[in-house]
Amino acid sequence: MTEPTTFLTDLTARQLLDGYARGDFSPVDAVRAALDRIEAVEPLVNAFVRVDAEEALAGAAASAERWRRGEPRGRLDGVPVTVKDVLLQAGGPTLRGSRTVRREGPWDEDAPSVARMREEGAVFLGKTTTPEFGWKGVTDSPLSGITRNPHDPSRTAGGSSGGSAAAVALGAGALSLGSDGGGSIRIPASFCGVFGLKPTYGRVPIYPASPYGTLAHAGPMTRDAADAALLLDVISGEDWRDWSHLGPARPVSATLQEGVKGLRVAYSASLGGQVAVHPEVASAVRAAVERLAGLGAYVEEADPDFADPVDAFHTLWFSGAARLVQQLGREQRELLDPGLREIGERGARYSAVEYLAAVDVRAALGRRMGRFHSAYDVLVTPTLPLTAFDVGREAPEGMRRWTAWTPFTYPFNLTQQPAASVPVGTDGEGLPIGLQLVAARHRDDLVLRAAHALYESGAANVPKP
Repeated sequence: MTEPTTFLTDLTARQLLDGYARGDFSPVDAVRAALDRIEAVEPLVNAFVRVDAEEALAGAAASAERWRRGEPRGRLDGVPVTVKDVLLQAGGPTLRGSRTVRREGPWDEDAPSVARMREEGAVFLGKTTTPEFGWKGVTDSPLSGITRNPHDPSRTAGGSSGGSAAAVALGAGALSLGSDGGGSIRIPASFCGVFGLKPTYGRVPIYPASPYGTLAHAGPMTRDAADAALLLDVISGEDWRDWSHLGPARPVSATLQEGVKGLRVAYSASLGGQVAVHPEVASAVRAAVERLAGLGAYVEEADPDFADPVDAFHTLWFSGAARLVQQLGREQRELLDPGLREIGERGARYSAVEYLAAVDVRAALGRRMGRFHSAYDVLVTPTLPLTAFDVGREAPEGMRRWTAWTPFTYPFNLTQQPAASVPVGTDGEGLPIGLQLVAARHRDDLVLRAAHALYESGAANVPKP
């Protein structure tokens, strides 16, 4: 691989677009570099379900011609991108990590976010791995096996958007689309050292609807906050196929430079002592919070003061799994990940009254966080209390379900708030550490402003894998 090709895989989407505009290199150069990177790293990490090299090169050539004429199609023209394989992408099957999904077509429809990227000229490299139907916080499935962490292949990449996080970390495409029903963007972003944003629910339309209903958000996984803002502006908006979409949204890219001066930041190190956080994680997050204070934010240690809503989350999550499993025949159920089959069986035992009681818990938590954000613009926590653990496990030793080690992420799916993971250092083994930023519903701009400030100040950096 030549040095210029290696260089191109290190660039953000914005840097690629600037290079195309200046004529320093072309979309064909960038896409070839990304495909070369995939070929080199895929045997080590297993981040892809499918790579569409021929289609990608054809798209890059068409983009290069548009740039040559000075007529780029849109805001992502020629940028190499990937898509988590739970989101429809026309031209190939979306298998969702499952042997129960038939490969036969027609696969002729894009998910709303994919369609918006296509309209803006993005070049699709392929589909990235997911656990079966995105059901857990690590990425392995009966269909595609184990996805490994680019910083240490003996460790998990996290999940359920683990393939997307690994791809971005390794330069196999500058942008990726992920989904997040309980942390599935933020968890792998934290473990792999990239930026991941779960937007306000409904800001990015979703179709088909997730089995987990209004817990699931689609969003960007990128090298930095500015690229995420660019991608969010592209994929936000209206799509009649999602009845719960929020409609037109104010662009966020233009607000990034407003910084954090004067923002009211609440720092909760452990959600009021509820979470045991690894000392190296706690130290890295605290140092980044101090950087926010140094940039002019008003920082106060404050907890949102809610009890762990894991039982309510399980009721809603497992019920979604039950509905998914219910639609499969007996032979298909035998093909499922045993863990998914188990939670589906548990979810089928909940009554309607128990489900509605979980909805009540969710509503109360939403009100509590609404009140909290009347006093604070942004809440900061660790993304996760630990760094990446061994592959092949749903949870570290001594824990059973993935929710046992993700107490900072799933509460904010219940509340539908925007939340992001920012890489703020590594532990003694070189494994990335993530900081989580949370804001009130509809204030994605505040999350991105704070994240961008951390990147601009040099506080949001981890070494390349």
